[in-house]
This record gives sequence, C-alpha cells and structure tokens, in this order.
Amino acid sequence: MLRFRHLLAASALCALLPLASAHAGEPPVTSTAQAAPALTLERVFASPSLNGPAPRGVKLSPDGAYLTLLRNRADDRERYDLWGFERKTGKWRMLVDSLKLSSGKELSEAEKMQRERQRIGDLKGIVSYEWAPDGKAVLVPLDGDLFLAGLDGSVQRIPGTQGGELNPKLGPKGDRIAYVRDRRLWVGQVAGQGAPVAVTPEESAQTVHWGEAEFVAQEEMSRFAGFWWSPDESRLAVERFDEASVGVVTRAAIGAEGTKTFDQRYPAAGTPNAEVSLWIMAPDGSGRVAVDLGAGDPGAEKDIYLARVDWAPDGKTLYVQRENRAQTRLDMLAVDPATGKARVLFSEQAAERSWINLSDSYRFLADGSLIWWSERDGFGHLYRFRPDHYPDSQWQQLTQGDWVVTGLVGVDQKAGRVFFTGTKDGVLTQQVYALDLAAPSKIVRLTDPGFDNAATMDKRGQTLMVTRNADAQPPQSYLADAAGKRIAWIEENRVEGSHPYAPYLASHRPATFGTIPAADGTPLHWMMITPPLEPGRKYPVFTFHYGGPHAQVVHKGWQGALAQAIVDKGYIYFAIDNRGSANRGVKFESTLYRAMGSAEVQDQLAGANYLKALDFVDPKRIATFGWSYGGYMSIKMLQADPGAYAAAIAVAPVTKWELYDTHYTERYLGDPKREPQVYATSNALADTGRIRDPLLLIHGMADDNVVFENSSAFIAKMQAEAMPFEMMLYPGYTHRISGPKVSQHLYETVFRFLDRNGVGPAPLVAGK
Repeated sequence: MLRFRHLLAASALCALLPLASAHAGEPPVTSTAQAAPALTLERVFASPSLNGPAPRGVKLSPDGAYLTLLRNRADDRERYDLWGFERKTGKWRMLVDSLKLSSGKELSEAEKMQRERQRIGDLKGIVSYEWAPDGKAVLVPLDGDLFLAGLDGSVQRIPGTQGGELNPKLGPKGDRIAYVRDRRLWVGQVAGQGAPVAVTPEESAQTVHWGEAEFVAQEEMSRFAGFWWSPDESRLAVERFDEASVGVVTRAAIGAEGTKTFDQRYPAAGTPNAEVSLWIMAPDGSGRVAVDLGAGDPGAEKDIYLARVDWAPDGKTLYVQRENRAQTRLDMLAVDPATGKARVLFSEQAAERSWINLSDSYRFLADGSLIWWSERDGFGHLYRFRPDHYPDSQWQQLTQGDWVVTGLVGVDQKAGRVFFTGTKDGVLTQQVYALDLAAPSKIVRLTDPGFDNAATMDKRGQTLMVTRNADAQPPQSYLADAAGKRIAWIEENRVEGSHPYAPYLASHRPATFGTIPAADGTPLHWMMITPPLEPGRKYPVFTFHYGGPHAQVVHKGWQGALAQAIVDKGYIYFAIDNRGSANRGVKFESTLYRAMGSAEVQDQLAGANYLKALDFVDPKRIATFGWSYGGYMSIKMLQADPGAYAAAIAVAPVTKWELYDTHYTERYLGDPKREPQVYATSNALADTGRIRDPLLLIHGMADDNVVFENSSAFIAKMQAEAMPFEMMLYPGYTHRISGPKVSQHLYETVFRFLDRNGVGPAPLVAGK
C-alpha cells in the first residue's frame, strides 16, 4: 500500500490528537513567544527524539501481572530493548538488552523485505516479541535468532534454530514453536532435545513458499502471517503460494559502493498474482487436507485474495475471509478442519462504484457470534452476527451515524461489553468508547476529549492501554480499567524538566483548524501553524499533502517537531484533507474510484486558493510537498494548474500506475487491460509538458515499493521534452529514505531548493 508514512518524517506520523479550534477564514492567533533555541533540522532527526520516549508493542502478560514494551534508547532513537513493569511492585526493569544479546549478524533478505512491508526497516534491536502462555517467559527474535527470556533474568536460545527463522509463533499451550525457514514451515519444541522438523513438503520450484504471506498480502492487506495455530495446538492452518506466474522485476538496489540486482516477483496491475492455497495439518505435518477456497464460487479459487484466517475459539471451525480480484465482494467461509470443506457463512458487497476496505476490527466470541466491522450503511460501524438465528435476525447493528468506528479494541465477553475507537465526537479527534451488547445505543466515551486517543486491550477485555497526545504534548500512554480510569502511567512523557522538547516549548506554535467547501460543497478540513504574525507582513506557505485513500492528514493534536522546525524557518505550515481520504465515509472516499489524480487535485487547489485570500499569506510563495501517493499528487498538481504553486517537491512518486501492484491499484482503477483510458488519465507521464513551475524529484534508488522505474520514466520524459526540473537520488535507500543524517540531508535539500526558487522566507517591507 502507498501507506501514509511520511508526514514530513516517520517520527512525525504518530499524530494522535486533541481539541483546538478556529473557523474558516479566521486568522491564527498571534502571540509573542519567549526566547527559545532555534529548532534545527539537525536536532529534529537527532537522538534523543524530540517526541520523548516512544514505546512500541505494549502488552500484558497472560496473567496480567506484567506489562511489557519495547523502549528506544536515548542515545539511539532507532534501537529498541525489551522492558517490563511489574504491576505489584510498580517497578520497571530491562528484561532484554538488545546490545548485549546482539550478534550483529545481517538479517536475511526475506526478513529485510518483510520489515520494509511493516515499515520498520529502519529499526534496530528488538522489533517484536511474544509472551509464553504460562506468563513466565517471552519469545524474543533478535538478529535472525530466537531467544526465550525468563522473568528471572535468564535468556536462552531456542534449541535447534540455525538463524534466519521468520515469523516465529509459539503454540497456544507453549510446548511448540513454529517458524518459516528456507520457504518451509518448521515446528520444534520450545525446550528439549528434539530437533525442529520441516512439516511441509520440500518443493523443487524456488517459487513455492509454505507458511509465508505473499507480497500483496504483506504490502496491501496488512497480513503478515502465513500459518495459524489452532487453540488446542492440535492443528495448523498453513498457506502455500506459488509465484511462478508472477512477473519478474529486476530491481537494481543502487548503492554508494556498488549495485545489487534482485529478480523480484512483483504482481503489477493487470498481471497474474501468486497462486494461493490453504492447508490444514497436524503439527508434525500429517493428515494434511486442502481448504476449499472456491466454496460457493467453483473455479474462482485460482484468482482470489486470501484476506484473513482465524480459528473459532473452540477450534472446531476455521474461518477464512476470501476477497474477489475486483475487491467488490468479501466472503466469510466456515471450514471443517477435518475435511477442508467450506461453506459461505455470509458476504459483504461493496457499494456501487466503490470497493471493500479490509479490516482487523472483528472478533469471534465463545458463544458462536461475531463482532464485525462493515461499511454497509455508508460508514464504518460495528455489527453482531449470530449464525444460529433466523436469517432475518442474524445481524444486529451496534453502532450507527455519520461517523466511523476506526478500530475494535477489545471485548469483555463475560460482561457483554465492546470497546472501540471512533470519531463519534468529531472526525479530527479519535476517542475510546464502550457499549453494552444488551443496550448498544448507550455508548460511553472513556477518554479525555482534549486528546486524540488510540488503545489496545488484553484478551479478556479488562485493561486498556491508551495512547494519546495533544497540541503541545507528544504521545503519552497509560493503563486504564474497563471504565477508562487511569491505573498507572506507561509513559507520561510530560514536556518539562529534561524532556528533549522542553527547551523548545516556549516557542511552540499551536495548530488551528477550519473547513472550506470542495467544488461539490463537501466540507474539507484544514490545519495551519503560523509563525508569530507581524502586522503587514506576508508569509510563504509549506503545504503538506498525501491525498490518497486510507489516510487522514488533518488531526487535532501533536503535529511533530518537524512541522515546528518548518514554522521556525518562517513558513506557514498547512495541510488539507481532500475528498478520497479516510474516515469520512464511503461516498467521500469513493470519489477516487476510477479517477485518481482528479478530485483530490482539485481540492488541494481549493486549499491553495483559500490561502491566497488570507492577508498574511504571500500568494506567490505557496510550495507543496508530498511523499509516495503525495509525490504523485505533487506532479499531478503542477500539471493540472500551472502557476498555482510556486514550487513542488515529489518524493518517491508513482508516475505510471501500471507499475504498481495488483491489490492496491486495481481496487481503485480496475484492470488496465479492460480500462486503459482510466490509467492513461490517472498516470503522471502524459502531461509532463504542462509543468511550468519548479519541481524537485526525490527517490531512493533501492525502492522496492514504488520502484525506481517510476522516477526514471518521469526523468526520461522530462529530459526528452527539454523540461527543467531538479532531482536528488539516494543510493541504497528504499521507500523510507530515513536516518538521522540522511533525513536531515533530504529536508535541507528541500529548503535549499525553495530558497533558490524564491519561495523561502525573506525580509519584507510592511504592506508589500
């Protein structure tokens, strides 16, 4: 997916945000800032992070006695160690020091690529872990090896592992461990003398993989698992895929001291996907049966997407979500584990001229019912499905209204309570809510509306782990009970004393918000941060955009230190959510159906025109910046409206949608063989001759997501037409282009480009 990962920097993307307000047309409030050190780009990307501590992977032990998390180091913001908090004593301690345990061994290519898919390729140390079912130890993958870390301080390597194990997963009873190595699934004992055994066949074809998720599942469906333990550890569901029919892209990872080439199987739009099948077997590989993925649609199993796989709580049924190639229908299959026979339990159908959005917001309950997220009424809401009821009473809508449920957080099955996040109190701020299944219309908010909140929960639905932030408050997290009452801070992260951002708080500039109408009257939300405004002076604007589906840029809350550094340079920082972005319902997002590069470009222009009407904005110095889909937007914006922008920066842009993958591209644009005109209109190569304004193109030369061919095709076209532009290429870097010095270099390149083209701040005569 062209995921929204680059709100100016990866560290600035954790905007989970609070209440601040302004009306459209109302200028930001000006205040005199106290003296504070200049916030430089070098400091923004240095360690320690100005966000303060940034814990990841917060979990509770199975017995609830411990809380664990991954905490980054003050001297290396990208390296994480495993820490534990004993709730009884209230004390923290490091459970695993990643530096002491690290072998420094290079990761396998498979793990490197998976980390790219997870957008954690820049992280070091421990990036994931799993509690043992007995709550006495934690499984820790590190540098390709597997360790079991005990709460008593002991650390032992899992016996029989050789390094390079991928996606390790403990069995539910804790006796066995399964993982992928050399394209096969292996199962071994967590402790004991027996060597791990490959439980899937050894295939002669290098294109066949067992126990892994195929490329589009990882990149587009957020499914990284390729095998699933049954609750009693008696069976495994295992994916097999063969990518022999998938086209090969020779990806040149051009580095500073040489070039490596990879023949990467990449399913470009309109070309074959990997052939996927699903099998059920015993942990030793015996009794293997194939799952009937064509149930209810014979013959279609060769060209479908295996979207989700789950075991029923009692292990008697395997549930499989099957999505058609067009992504207009999602079927829930109920599978008999003994025979592999399947039936369609229910189906989701996309709205006309729209698509199915996959979700992880569902939960199978012990009573046989299912909590399920759906957009069937035009907004994302929760439903309860009871298969044992008569067909006309199987579905019960739990939430409703012109707002969306953004995530299912947890379920307390004993009390009949459901916890979720949503925008019931406003689309620009997210809250945590609870409802009772017996009276679902009574929704209770559990979080402070002065913050934007996200949450996870333990399996029993007893303890919340809430993360929140506000305009001048970077993310902080706490434990709360089921009523939302805070029990203890996980990371208070108060901006005071020795907090890295504390020296800059005095000059912190608050964000203001408002709306303007789109061409069809739809309200579009904008966000603005200004320097202290001097009467009569006009300021340049740095606008950030993403523009594509599944992303919301404008939130109320912590906008990140990079935005503040841009404002400290003398720019106004501005963003607007165009039609097509997330959390506004099916109609709003579906504007992009078969029409990428149209309405979202128009709406960004509406934002620029709004800015030009403000008396403190210099209408001739409005620059725009975008990354990934946003980079594509930068090019399309210059093509559509020459002269509207003073300059544009396009980072890692898609320029030809036929080069991007099947699951993402076909969802919105269809099959290029059937709808070639849709692609011709949406691509960014045909109208290069219309670009009249300064353009800076940036791309990582080892990008395996938006492959470098997108930029090389654009470069060649611009050169062939004698069109001026500038570019900065990063050898060896992928789609992220991140790191303390490299990130600094990238943004300094951006602002030097703006200065050269007369966009940067300059002393002005009052009134001119």
